[in-house]
Order: sequence, then structure tokens, then C-alpha cells
Amino acid sequence: MSGMGETCSIEILQLRELKGPLVDVRSPSEFAKGHWPGAINVPLFDDEERAAVGTAYKQQGRTPAIHLGLELTGPKLSSLARQLEGLRHQGDPRIYCWRGGMRSASVAWLARQIDLKPRLLQGGYKSYRRWAQSRFEQTWPLRVMGGRTGTGKTDLLLAMAARGAAVVDLEGLANHRGSSFGGLGLPDQPSTEHYENQLAEALDQHLHRGATAIWLEAESIQVGRCRIPKPLFDQMQQAPVLEIQRDLRERVSQLVQVYGHQGRAALAEATERISRRLGPQRTKEALEAIAREDWASACRATLDYYDRCYDHELARTPRREAIDLSGLSADEAAEKLINRGFIEIPD
Repeated sequence: MSGMGETCSIEILQLRELKGPLVDVRSPSEFAKGHWPGAINVPLFDDEERAAVGTAYKQQGRTPAIHLGLELTGPKLSSLARQLEGLRHQGDPRIYCWRGGMRSASVAWLARQIDLKPRLLQGGYKSYRRWAQSRFEQTWPLRVMGGRTGTGKTDLLLAMAARGAAVVDLEGLANHRGSSFGGLGLPDQPSTEHYENQLAEALDQHLHRGATAIWLEAESIQVGRCRIPKPLFDQMQQAPVLEIQRDLRERVSQLVQVYGHQGRAALAEATERISRRLGPQRTKEALEAIAREDWASACRATLDYYDRCYDHELARTPRREAIDLSGLSADEAAEKLINRGFIEIPD
């Protein structure tokens, strides 16, 4: 057995270069709030146990808190060891807790007892967060895909990504399409903290691949409850915009395809949320169309509001080009943009 030797603690840039599973040993609620994307949660304490140890530390001091921690973890060491053993085929674990302290050191000790060679993240998850937030302070070669609601921007960006373009899917990472209707039919959104972590990882991947242009969809700073980091959003506001145009019939068809199966109750509720901005007449038209399941008419009733919002934002864009992609599928549109030189695909 590997005994009680020291576990190597490594700063984040070095740890990122290593292979092996990422093991987050914080409590489930800490992990849910935000974690290193791709990490596996192997909590040393559950939420109640973590709170009890923290209270003991504050009220009684370090030594009583350690004794309580040992009492709580002792009965589950075997279970924790089995979880670590299950990761062996992925390589030696890279372990972190909140500050890189006792929780990660304790799990690393256990990993050594089953002949793994763990590495600890120096500074813990706090150091990861500093790294993630520093990504947004960098200058990025951003390109923004704009276009009125229903022009199929997300589908086009995904088709571009499939052909090798560098794309950050702001809506996909947020599990939200960015409007009052945007969360319908999608999983729960991540926290803004975890959203930032995912964005940082996506940008960093494109950096390491040498991307000369990184495409994102035009968004407001809020994508549902997720917030785009302001330094990145400020860069998006100054980036060149390619405006996608399609005729109204195609746009309505696209929206019906996305939202038409969501049901009357969900669509009516989303419409009510923007009723003050739609105005009484448009709201009445939309709700009546939803009640009779006339999805196309419901879309048309709300598009005027969304078009006015988009046009207002577009007017502030310093650099933009427009291209009409009416009649083209997302794949055909991506090929057209590549052939016209709007998008460069690395060799």
C-alpha cells in the first residue's frame, strides 16, 4: 500500500495539463452551485454534515471540528474508496475541495491507500473560479451572429460548429433560448456561476485550438436567469455582426416547429409575462390564437414586439453585414457562408 506519503499539490495551469478524472469532494449543494465542468462529485460530507462541522469549528474550535469530521467519515470510508476505485480506469484522480484544505487532503489520503496517485488542486475550487473569471478579461476574436427571432441562428451556429468553426453556444450552455418563451421544454438552467465556468472552458478550448474567430449568438446580457459575464458581453457589443435575414413565413414556421408542441398552458403563461410590453391588443390576439391552437397566428402576434427590440439593439452595432438565407436549411446556409468567405474553417 502507498502509506501516508504526501500528496502533490499543483497549481491550476499545471493540473489542467494532466489526465485523470476530476474529483470534487465538496458537499452536493456546493457542487450544484458550480464546479469544474466534467468533475465528478464524491462528497466527503453531505450538506448537513458539512454544516455541523462548520458550526463545531466556529463554536468550539479546530480540534473538536476535526474529531466530529472523523466520526462522520469513518463509517463511509469503504464506500468512498469504492467510488474512487471505480474511477481507476480513467487514471489517477485530480482532487479539489473549496480551498484545497482538509477535505481534499483526506480523500487524497484514502486514494493513496488503494494505490492511486492523486494530485490536489492548489487553492481548491476558489483558484478554479479565479482562473475562469480571468478568461473573460482576455481579448477574444469574437464574431456575433445576429438576426430577428425565428431566423434559425442557433441551428446555423451548430451547423457551422459541425464543420469545424469555433462556436460558443450561449443558449445551449444556459438551457434557455433567451426570451420569455425560451425555457419551455428545456432542462433546468445552471447557476450563473456554473454558466461562467462552462463559458470559460469553451473559450479556452478554442484558444488552444488557435481559433482566429469565435462565433456567438447575439444575446442580451441575461439568458434566462444566467448572466453573461460583463467583460465578455462588452466585447460582444463591439464585435462585428453578421445579420441573418429570412422571410416572415420561414420565421413563423421555425417558431412553430420549436414552440408549437409546448402546449396551450405553457405558451399562455409565457405570453402573459410579456403582456405589458406586447400591449393589450397584441396580448389578446396571441392568447386567443393559443386557445384555438393556431400557433402561427400566436407567433405573428408576438413577433412585432421582438422585432422592435432586436432592431433597437442592432442600431447600436458598430460593424455589421447582412445576408439573406431564405429558403436554405441550416446546413445549406452554413455551406453558403463558408463559400462566401464569411466563415473561415481551419485546416
